[in-house]
Amino acid sequence: MYERPFIDSLDFSRHGRRISGQIPLSELPRLQESLASQQGVLDYILQGGMDHQGRPVLDICLHGHCQLRCQRCLGALDYAIEHEMRLMLCDQAGLDEMDDDEEDFDGILAEAHMDVIALLEDEILLGLPIAPRHDVCKVAEGINNRESRHPFSVLEKLKHN
Repeated sequence: MYERPFIDSLDFSRHGRRISGQIPLSELPRLQESLASQQGVLDYILQGGMDHQGRPVLDICLHGHCQLRCQRCLGALDYAIEHEMRLMLCDQAGLDEMDDDEEDFDGILAEAHMDVIALLEDEILLGLPIAPRHDVCKVAEGINNRESRHPFSVLEKLKHN
């Protein structure tokens, strides 16, 4: 079984710590319903730091590939995960204030025992397309071609009988 890393998010940011590793796709339970296959791993880097105003932030880089389920034909769809984002750590009052501010990055609640894998899974899920589809599905294209050539072929056969 995969060992899940936990961090004290504020301490991690204040000291500019960094962790990196790989996550097996099979270890991301909330992602499973979107996947056509559990095979594969994602590389991640989590870097703590402070922004130009001295606020604690987490910089996240996620890279890898997965196979999503096409919502048109239900087949496997290769999808590259290439996410880089910055999250500002806040207390609850800071999160409420951020809603009014127009920042270039999102805020999350600072935690003394933050599950890194759950955080990364949240970011992956937020970055996925709502309804992933092939540009051209072979199954859907075949159905559409048949319908466009003979939309009333059944009725035509009845007419001649």
